[in-house]
Amino acid sequence: MTKIGSSELDVYGLNLGCNVFNYTADEPASHEVLDAYTAAGGNFLDTADTYGQGGGSERFIGTWLAKRGRRDDVVIATKVAKWAERPGLSAKNLAAAAEDSLRRLQTDHIDLYYAHEDDRDTPLEETLTAFDALVRAGKVRYIGASNYAPDRLAEALSISDREGLARYVALQPHYNLVERDYEKDFAPLVEREDLSTLPYFALALGFLTGKYRSKDEPGDSPRAPRALKYLDDRGERVLAALDEVAAAHRASVAAVSLAWLRSQPTIAAPIASARNTDQLKDLVASVSLELSTGEIAALSEASAS
Repeated sequence: MTKIGSSELDVYGLNLGCNVFNYTADEPASHEVLDAYTAAGGNFLDTADTYGQGGGSERFIGTWLAKRGRRDDVVIATKVAKWAERPGLSAKNLAAAAEDSLRRLQTDHIDLYYAHEDDRDTPLEETLTAFDALVRAGKVRYIGASNYAPDRLAEALSISDREGLARYVALQPHYNLVERDYEKDFAPLVEREDLSTLPYFALALGFLTGKYRSKDEPGDSPRAPRALKYLDDRGERVLAALDEVAAAHRASVAAVSLAWLRSQPTIAAPIASARNTDQLKDLVASVSLELSTGEIAALSEASAS
């Protein structure tokens, strides 16, 4: 288990992405994934009000919590700002969106509540004051930021410190073995400010599972066209390095990709989703997979721009 930043949230090394619930996974399949994930020791769920066709993902998690009685066993992260029905980070919207999410999740508190994206039309002071009010009311335990620019994140942290407001403890950025801007753009700030990072698109739209190796045979996944953008000389080097490490550990390429990400400084837990229990097995396997210093360096070198 790993603590998130300065919080008391102690989480498993794989953050289960619940964006596929009520999208490519129906309710029974979603509950099966949740059962298998928690049975393996997992306790960290990532969702948002916009996931699953507007609240569907939260509803599926809520019905699972009600049926299983597992609320005290899991850390729930959800988000606000991107759903057309509840857009932005105004104080009014934050208060209303939080109540909506609590109702769908069938709970009285959210463990980690993210600003899903920056809202430059709302002053940071207003947003942070509204988040602080939710924390003081006991409806939210901690807050996080996603899709913020580094300067805006730094400014938000400064305002929280100056005004004595609830402070972001986590960052959710785009980061994986073939998308590494985070390392220069955010990592120094995250480390300096004692935050933790939960990267999304941890498997690069499926490319880092090893599934997409030919532009002539893209398969039938809706993500294939975007995943195949990584299949260039650099992408082929990455896949070759992943294959070598995977063979040495008798592990999957996906597990190795997530293990590399989990090994990086400031990373608490990569986010990855599974629409069924078969897909989940490789994700869970990454948590116990320990790569050597040499293997981590070889993967990093293969993916260097």
